[in-house]
Amino acid sequence: MSSFTRRNAFGTALGAASGLAAGALARPALAAGAGAGEALFPLAQATIPVIGQDTLFPVRRIYCIGRNYAAHAREMGSDPAREPPFFFQKPSDAIQVVGQGEVGEHPYPTLTKNYHHEIELVAVLRSGGRDIPKERALDHVYGYATGLDMTRRDLQRGMGDQKKPWEIGKSFDHSAPITPIVPVASGGHPTRGRIRLSVNDAVRQEADLSDMIWSVAEQIANLSAAFELKAGDIIYSGTPENVGPVVRGDVLRGQIEGLPDLSIRIV
Repeated sequence: MSSFTRRNAFGTALGAASGLAAGALARPALAAGAGAGEALFPLAQATIPVIGQDTLFPVRRIYCIGRNYAAHAREMGSDPAREPPFFFQKPSDAIQVVGQGEVGEHPYPTLTKNYHHEIELVAVLRSGGRDIPKERALDHVYGYATGLDMTRRDLQRGMGDQKKPWEIGKSFDHSAPITPIVPVASGGHPTRGRIRLSVNDAVRQEADLSDMIWSVAEQIANLSAAFELKAGDIIYSGTPENVGPVVRGDVLRGQIEGLPDLSIRIV
């Protein structure tokens, strides 16, 4: 079954679809004036399956940290010793859920001739707040998944050269493949372990989670200084060095120790 079929089956639901079990996520309060009328149409809600449960994790926002492994920062032309953390976002409907044991079909996007892979640990939040201290940050994490931050590198670099936002290189349809979530209750907090990506069985990216410059806890603390984090937010926590291009027909396999493998075929 293709990833698009599975996504329709259990990776995307209408806004009224069930989220996690009662109490697992905070319920947002209605805005002032809400309920005065009905929505014009139902809006799809991106969701991610939870391993071992019949519940779905609803996605609110996707945050990504840039250049969070020193060697990758250097290959992108930065000095990791002097650069503070920085973040960008993807739209929530960029999620492409790929189930365990599945090779999802991933469409090669338009406008690019230099399409890159970036394997990443993804943390998903069950709660949030502002100015969260690093020591309490992991209390807000519901679980973890394996993800890919797919990137139209030529568009990203071209916009950067023009001193313009490079959202077009990062924030497009299907740009955030992800596996089902492993809850912290069953998998703990992965702070070390191999992270690896292969293309057609040849290893391209390989490092250890402990090589991250900014830990997941530090990412949450820094993000919460700029944004009010909330239940449903997810964080792509950066990629190791040796990002590179893929073409149609390539099969990518992302692996993070203790989490499901993520496999896609570029079509």
